[in-house]
Amino acid sequence: MNRAELVEKVAQATGQPKSEITRTLSAMLHTVTGALAKGDKVTLVGFGTFERRMRKARTGRNPRTLSPLKIPAAKVPAFRAGKELKDIVNGRAKQPTLQLAKAKAAAPKAAAKKKAAKPAAKKAKPAKKAVKKGGKRR
Repeated sequence: MNRAELVEKVAQATGQPKSEITRTLSAMLHTVTGALAKGDKVTLVGFGTFERRMRKARTGRNPRTLSPLKIPAAKVPAFRAGKELKDIVNGRAKQPTLQLAKAKAAAPKAAAKKKAAKPAAKKAKPAKKAVKKGGKRR
């Protein structure tokens, strides 16, 4: 699943517009990234923990020449899955159903208001000219 598909699924589940979901997702990712850059952990209970880890300097090998080279130490982002996520993925638990009844109930009301706001009388479209068999429209 890519970002666009994720936005689509969340929009369907919540009844919110895709633009709102996109902004929310971008804000969440921006906040998590900023926290990791500072060295903070971000824990989402039941889902998992995002953290920054230190990778030690090490010696590697150039695959073409097989000559040794030094790989410097680095700070890397890491994710550790929570127990609930692990259990669902391994089939030991069922994913709970999403409880968003309020959002779904509000969506049809908003749609009904939009329909009521439209003008009742529509202009009639001009009729299409008849087409003879094997002929062209005139």
